[in-house]
Amino acid sequence: MFNYLAPDYVQAFIQAALAEDIGNGDHTSLSTVPADANGTAQLLVKDRGILAGVELSLAIFKEVDASLQVQVFIHDGTWIEPGQIVLEVTGSSQSILKAERLVLNCMQRMSGIATYTRSLVNILEGTRAKLLDTRKTTPNFRLAEKWACKIGGAVNHRYGLFDMILIKDNHVDFAGGIQAALEKAFTYNASLPTPLSIEIEVRNEDELDQVLAIGGVQRIMLDNFSPERLRAAIRKIDGRFVTEASGGINEKTLRAYGETGVDYISVGALTHQVKSLDLSLKAK
Repeated sequence: MFNYLAPDYVQAFIQAALAEDIGNGDHTSLSTVPADANGTAQLLVKDRGILAGVELSLAIFKEVDASLQVQVFIHDGTWIEPGQIVLEVTGSSQSILKAERLVLNCMQRMSGIATYTRSLVNILEGTRAKLLDTRKTTPNFRLAEKWACKIGGAVNHRYGLFDMILIKDNHVDFAGGIQAALEKAFTYNASLPTPLSIEIEVRNEDELDQVLAIGGVQRIMLDNFSPERLRAAIRKIDGRFVTEASGGINEKTLRAYGETGVDYISVGALTHQVKSLDLSLKAK
């Protein structure tokens, strides 16, 4: 899988976010805070949940001003409560103010995602099923959202369109059916310097039978199957392929799907229906 947490990729994400926010300068801080002023600020918890984004915040502070000193008290993946102090940053007051909003925007949303993700992971406890995230992410913020899902205990699915062949319903329809789509994918994949994993989505038992007859894929996604139909499909697959369930699965139905014996369950709501956690950065 693509290493989206590689330092150069993280740095590029931060640089783009800072450019969006700062433009040609933080004129408020430049006009009100002396250039040589130093200060200390604390990141305070005002909500309950799973903390995420601490490591990213360290990279943000470093990118803004490598001379900033950061002391971390609570690490990613930890349950937090109101009144706790996550970290303390000391150095140029202008630099702290420049980093403040990006740090908070990332950590608040990441912590909300990690909290919801952990709650679903807990529902699946005791089953073989692992929770998967999706590509239903905020444009240009996927790195942070995928990272938050990982901190919350989910397994990252493909990062983008480039690191896996995932044949979904529209691909099947545009290609002319299951067989045509798979044949084209096999031919294309064989032409690549490094072949990719292939997953195909099936919408019903007939499409599943076609995939089982053809083979050649690594994973089958069973879309919008009820738990009962999913259980029967998994018996038919009989361990020959990795299985994934998807389609409108939420916290109310998740356990029933997990108990079918499916390998993975993908939930788009991990990243597109989440409430951010309340955090703040205050001068000490």
